[in-house]
Amino acid sequence: MKLAARVDKVSPSLTLAISAKAKAMKAEGIDVCSFSAGEPDFDTPEHIKAAAQKALEAGKTKYGPAAGEPQLREAIAHKLSRENGLNYKAENIIVTNGGKHSLFNLMLALIEPGDEVIIPAPYWLSYPDMVKLAGGEPIILTTGAETGYKVTPEQLSQAITDKTKLFVLNSPSNPTGMVYQPAEIKALAEVIVEKDILVVSDEIYEKIIYDDIQHLSIGAVSSDIFKNTIISNGFAKAYSMTGWRIGYLAAPVELINATVKIQSHSTSNVCTFAQYGAIAALESSQDCVEKMRQAFAQRREVIYQLLNSIPGLSCTQPEGAFYMFVNISKISNSSLEFCQTLLAEENVAVIPGIAFGADDHIRISYATDLATIEKGMARLERFVRSRSGR
Repeated sequence: MKLAARVDKVSPSLTLAISAKAKAMKAEGIDVCSFSAGEPDFDTPEHIKAAAQKALEAGKTKYGPAAGEPQLREAIAHKLSRENGLNYKAENIIVTNGGKHSLFNLMLALIEPGDEVIIPAPYWLSYPDMVKLAGGEPIILTTGAETGYKVTPEQLSQAITDKTKLFVLNSPSNPTGMVYQPAEIKALAEVIVEKDILVVSDEIYEKIIYDDIQHLSIGAVSSDIFKNTIISNGFAKAYSMTGWRIGYLAAPVELINATVKIQSHSTSNVCTFAQYGAIAALESSQDCVEKMRQAFAQRREVIYQLLNSIPGLSCTQPEGAFYMFVNISKISNSSLEFCQTLLAEENVAVIPGIAFGADDHIRISYATDLATIEKGMARLERFVRSRSGR
């Protein structure tokens, strides 16, 4: 069978592959400490589940508008206005099958062969492959710990060419957990406006931030940058709704209409009754979000101290999300080999940094309980000491 050439341009998701391997080992009765999936370990809050159940009982089980339930689109627009200072209306919103789907729709609607998309590294592993599937060329800008794994305005400006169409901004970041400060966001916005390119701001982790750090959505900086801004977000991380598969894109109407056209020929509407759970998530108390954030904050402190006490490893304390991005360059020159051997020898699952464009790092998710964190880090230390002789 001859497959389409586009399939060979992309790689399978290492995150999903290692997570699946860890789950299979657990199913066999093996005591695995998994730090692989970017998935909160909390159950979806009860009031959200109750709203979906109520919608089921009310017969909300039929096809709906491809762009999403009108009430949810309104609720998302209100949220973006109220919390982020973004003046969107319901017509500027499309509801998608998760945040990943919102970005995939965007790339198909916007990117053509020859278009360049600028992506800072370390990056969420799906960004470059989405660009490739749309026929575009990902332009990777490497960052390091010295800049907090954040791209500078000078880097961005120098990377922009007459082929540049889009800049991908992710703050808080997966995999580094770093957050662009308001001044940094404003400086990037100036470059984007001056060069007249588009920016998509992936804000899926916006509610998981620590130490009184302020999240500023780039579209709120000025009316000029707002015109060039696209927002991708969803319900998976903040509300522990990963399996619900509800995300959204906010953008100028012309672009939203294009993504609706694409979605109408692919998935059509998002699960109808699930959207009513999302409405409840936005319109009810946010205490559940804060409770989970505080738990993540406690775990962050514990795992950060444990990791930095292991000789040969180092990491910067993240300001958001729930990941530690750990430098392993003193121990190994292959993150994939490191992670495969760690899983085989110590039953600890982490993600190789090569998936994120940084082969000298690994990503560790602390979206798990403290007991697992302590046990897993003890195993990691034993593994590192056995390889380094320390």
